[in-house]
Amino acid sequence: MSDKISSNEDSLISIDEFDNEIRHRTLWGDVWVKFRRHRPALFGLVLLALLVFGAVLGPIIYKVDPIWMNLEEYNIPPGPGHWMGTDNLGRDMLARILYGGRVSLSVGLVAMLVAVGIGTIVGCLAGYFSKLDGPLMRFTDMMISLPALPILLVAVMLLRDTLRNMFGTELGIFLLIVTVMGGLAWMGPARVVRSAVLAIKEQQFVEAAVSIGTSPFKILLRHILPNVLSPVIVAATLGIGAAIITESSLSFLGLGFPPDVPTWGSLLNIGRDYLTITPWVVIWPGVFISLTVLSINFIGDGLRDALDPKLRR
Repeated sequence: MSDKISSNEDSLISIDEFDNEIRHRTLWGDVWVKFRRHRPALFGLVLLALLVFGAVLGPIIYKVDPIWMNLEEYNIPPGPGHWMGTDNLGRDMLARILYGGRVSLSVGLVAMLVAVGIGTIVGCLAGYFSKLDGPLMRFTDMMISLPALPILLVAVMLLRDTLRNMFGTELGIFLLIVTVMGGLAWMGPARVVRSAVLAIKEQQFVEAAVSIGTSPFKILLRHILPNVLSPVIVAATLGIGAAIITESSLSFLGLGFPPDVPTWGSLLNIGRDYLTITPWVVIWPGVFISLTVLSINFIGDGLRDALDPKLRR
């Protein structure tokens, strides 16, 4: 009889522990559990963390001037002393790759924040207010039809000198590139957010908030915006990779940062003339751009699966 009582007590304890575990589960906790099971996404997160760590702390640890020219050590292949070799002017490629990562990753992150911020605002307003839906979406369609790269090239050529005089060479080009890139990339997030808002505003908790007299902007901020974060986060991760590729294209065309500011795209532009002599000058920045975009795409796929309620129990 005592054995039965003890077994019943054990079962009750296990049920209580299970209830406590369920009670303490959160949305982001479930997302993290699902994300960890996505092996490519976890690999992408680790790889991106290593790239960011190298870009932020690499120049501090590897104290070599990325613009220092040593003509006695030009075109040295990768090896001890210069682990990624040197270019035609004797500049250390590892130092230039590490410093260029700061610029390229910063451009991708800030341009993504600008694009997602504008897209979220436009999508929320168009999805919630019926009177604004038509004008905002027609304007969005018009912006989508415009060719992004030619407009970006024209804007850089027209405004580059003005912003250089106002903010300095490096900061002026940075502000110009991230602003124009963000202003030409918000249409995709806007359409995704609008679709999510149209579905969420018909839910009962939104109707209850409207019935008690809550203002529309408070409903957007407190009830609707937290529920559209999942598509926003996925769009943000994919936007970083697109922004890095766009900045690399500008630098490759010679319209990005000045030559004395190494970026991954500018390193490709400089090294293309010496591809047959020093192929490592082109290979290394190309590899780092590819790894960054690949890791971000893996993370975006993992977040998309983890934030999908149909796939999460």
